[in-house]
Amino acid sequence: MTKRARLPLNAALVAGGILTALLVVTALVSLAWTPEVPTRVRVALRLKAPGEVGFLGTDHFGRDVASLLMVGAWNSLAIAWPAVLLGAAIGTAIGCAAAAWKGLADEIAMRVSDVVFAFPAVLSAIMIGALVGSGPLAAILAIAVFNVPVFARVTRGVALQVWTLDYIAAARAIGKHPLRITWEDVMPNIAGALIVQVTIQLALAILTEAGLSYLGLGVRPPNPSWGRMLSDAQTYLSQAPHLAIAPGIAIALSVLGLNLLGDGLRDALDPTLKGRGAGA
Repeated sequence: MTKRARLPLNAALVAGGILTALLVVTALVSLAWTPEVPTRVRVALRLKAPGEVGFLGTDHFGRDVASLLMVGAWNSLAIAWPAVLLGAAIGTAIGCAAAAWKGLADEIAMRVSDVVFAFPAVLSAIMIGALVGSGPLAAILAIAVFNVPVFARVTRGVALQVWTLDYIAAARAIGKHPLRITWEDVMPNIAGALIVQVTIQLALAILTEAGLSYLGLGVRPPNPSWGRMLSDAQTYLSQAPHLAIAPGIAIALSVLGLNLLGDGLRDALDPTLKGRGAGA
């Protein structure tokens, strides 16, 4: 019997996997159950401390903070995931084309990426919001546009290394089309690097989504959002600091978990790093 390949475990991969799994499970559970209805207003119970009413208290409308956090996790992922995947798909296609054809195509792709990369996600969200209106769609498109040049550059860099290998030269010598080479030979060899980049960009996307919602450019009220919760909490910092602490910790743990997961996957998938821990 042949042994199945196993991904080498390391501390970052385990810790990141646990935190990321907690985020995803919380988001999925919120679709079926929350301690309270997140949008339920109870003025008589406003600004209650954690443990006094509910596990994490209530906000200035008397809404349950724990329920808001759970639904906010889903709303963050519902924006971050499609935005990163859309940006990754377009950026990967551009990067692969630049690496395959080089020359003028490479130069044009990289210069366009430089121009797009010069616009931060917040500015892109403002411009897109002026066209389609502020909301989740504008946030998704803004984060996706920001991710396109990132993935284009990463893909181009790793793909160019693969194109220098002997078996690629052999494939070109027998007349194999560049598109077929890219799909059959290049993509499988750069998939690991792209997966790592997706996890890292997903962390940045969650942080960006929170910032956009904080500015009113993301999730629209009354839909819960971690960024919106932080925005609402700034008025009540002295009276109810838990309103800012809870979403702040949620954002920090989510970003930390995805960054650790990305670092762990990079170390596990990079053959040059295997065995380094054992030899140290």
